Amino acid sequence: MAFRKFLSSLGINAPGVDTVLDTPVVTPGGTLRGSIRVRGGGADVRIERLRVELVVRVEANEPDATGWHAPGVVHSYEIDAFDLPEGKTLDFPLALEVPWEMPLTHALGLPLKGARAAIRTTVEIDNALDKGDFDEIDVHALPAQDAFFAAYRDLGFRFDEAEVKHYRCQGGDNQTLPYCQELEFWFPADYGLAPGSQLETLLIARSDSLDLITGTSGPHPFSYAGLTADSATEWLDAHLRGLFQR
Repeated sequence: MAFRKFLSSLGINAPGVDTVLDTPVVTPGGTLRGSIRVRGGGADVRIERLRVELVVRVEANEPDATGWHAPGVVHSYEIDAFDLPEGKTLDFPLALEVPWEMPLTHALGLPLKGARAAIRTTVEIDNALDKGDFDEIDVHALPAQDAFFAAYRDLGFRFDEAEVKHYRCQGGDNQTLPYCQELEFWFPADYGLAPGSQLETLLIARSDSLDLITGTSGPHPFSYAGLTADSATEWLDAHLRGLFQR
C-alpha cells in the first residue's frame, strides 16, 4: 500500500512505500510473509524510521461500532534508518510471527462481525511521521477453535459479534498479549433465560492446546489431540446446561 498522500508533501516524484504480503490469510501461531518495497523519488532522502506493526481493532479505542482508527498493537518491529538514493528501489523482507493468542477475524470460513486485523506500516522522513495505512489481513480460526464455533452453532446459539478488549483474562497466568477477544453468542430459547441473553466466550489458543472460558467459568483446557466437533459439542452441551439452563 503506497503512502502517496503523505509522501507527496515532499514534492513531485516523492518516494513511495508499498507493503506486499505473500498472502493476507493466516492462523494463530503462523507467520505473515512478504516484503516492504521502498522506491526512490526525484532526490536522495533519509528514511529515519520504517516501522511495521501487526494491529487489531480494540473496542474501547473506537468512537463507533465500525471505527478503525486507533488499533491495538500486537507485534511490531522497526527497520533501522537508511538513505534512499534518487530513483533506487530497496526491498526489505517481511516475516511477522503471529501470536497464538491472536484475535480472530474469521471462523468456519466466515468473517466475524466487529473483528479486524491488519499490517500497518509507518514512515518517518524529515521528522514527519506518517500515521500509517492498513493492509488488512484475515486471521482464520484454528481447527480446535472452529470445533467450538461449530458446537455453538449446532446447539442453537447465534453468534453476535467479536470484541477485543484490553485486560488480563481470568486464569491468564500464561497470557502473553494485553488483549482478550470476547466472542458474544445469543442463547437459544430452550435455556429458559430472558430474551436477549448473551454468553461471552474466550477461545485462547496455545501451541498444543486451547483454553475455553464461558462467562465466568474457566479456563477449561483442551488438548488439540483428539478434539473433534462432536466431542466439543458433547462437552459444551453438558457444560452450559449445567451452568445456565433453568
